[in-house]
Amino acid sequence: MLRVLTLSTLFPDARRPNFGVFVERQTQGLATFDDVELEVVAPLGIPPWPFDRHPQYRDRASLPRQEQWNGLDVHRPRFFHLPGPGARFAPALMARALLPFLRKIRERFPFDVIDAEFFWPDGPAAIALGRALGVPVSIKARGSDIHHWSSTSFGLRQIRDAGLQADGILAVSAALRRDMIALGLPEDRIRVHYTGVDLDRFVPVERSRGEAPLLLTVGYLIERKGQHLAIEALREIPGARLLIIGDGPARGALEAHIKAAGLGDRVTLLGARPHAELPAYFAAADVMVLPSSSEGLANVWVESLACGTPVVLPDVGGSRELVDRAAAGRIAERTPQAIASAVRELLANPPDRKETRATAERFAWSVNSEALRAHLSALVER
Repeated sequence: MLRVLTLSTLFPDARRPNFGVFVERQTQGLATFDDVELEVVAPLGIPPWPFDRHPQYRDRASLPRQEQWNGLDVHRPRFFHLPGPGARFAPALMARALLPFLRKIRERFPFDVIDAEFFWPDGPAAIALGRALGVPVSIKARGSDIHHWSSTSFGLRQIRDAGLQADGILAVSAALRRDMIALGLPEDRIRVHYTGVDLDRFVPVERSRGEAPLLLTVGYLIERKGQHLAIEALREIPGARLLIIGDGPARGALEAHIKAAGLGDRVTLLGARPHAELPAYFAAADVMVLPSSSEGLANVWVESLACGTPVVLPDVGGSRELVDRAAAGRIAERTPQAIASAVRELLANPPDRKETRATAERFAWSVNSEALRAHLSALVER
């Protein structure tokens, strides 16, 4: 029996049902094996007063400390969080708060391995916890945890130290693996572990023809995701409409951008939508555009392809691992002109949706789950 303690600050809850939904899905897949027992620890960082009144943190205190979440045993312990410059202390504060908590869990659930599902602050905290409890630790890198936090001196140091001490490391793309090696993480311990997609839910559907071309972008509304570039590109795609799904701090700026560009009748900000609704949006779109400045390998890329909708992406992260044939879409420079040109090309010569769908079939959750079980089992056996 493989007993896994999944540790992730990136995990859905009642207030943020879409937050880290891909971690939830991966964990559910692992838990389906008869020889796996699993519990989830999803720590919540809460700052001191008055910062805890900020909308970003205000609702966290009301979340249950333990619950059954979509079939998973999920614990939500709190740890002291210092915003801004205090971020450098997050791993240490998390580890200090969690150690007595995990010791109590081990009394009834003697887990064999800690599976940390985000590299910051989860990774360094998991290393400290694993050493204190005498269990191996795996850390998974997803993109922003490496690209953003390694840009700070304290983040780079702690990420590198955690990687050097980890028993195993996972990266969501080969491109991210190369970036991690360049930062000084051990090449021989980093394994590519692609995301999964529910191929039964994300499927192509029959669509009516003759309607205006529909573009879609899905992601957290921050400058790095590049929704403003998709809006600008729309100027050069006559008659097309753009749907933007997601919420975040850049929403006000995007609303102002749409108004200033005179595109209010062609761009719709839909806000955050339940994950269960995404297949319908992907399947309805002609092209999915996500001009991020950095990524690992975004789940929404794969979900779009599974629905038969090609993507236009910049040359970041694992985009070339995904867009490896014409049916998958196009790689374009991160400019409105290049994005518009790639979209127009796809609209003029749309790939067969079955061929586009076929590019995503290697990303089945069953493949993801088997690989994760094998990886964690090997760490325990070692």
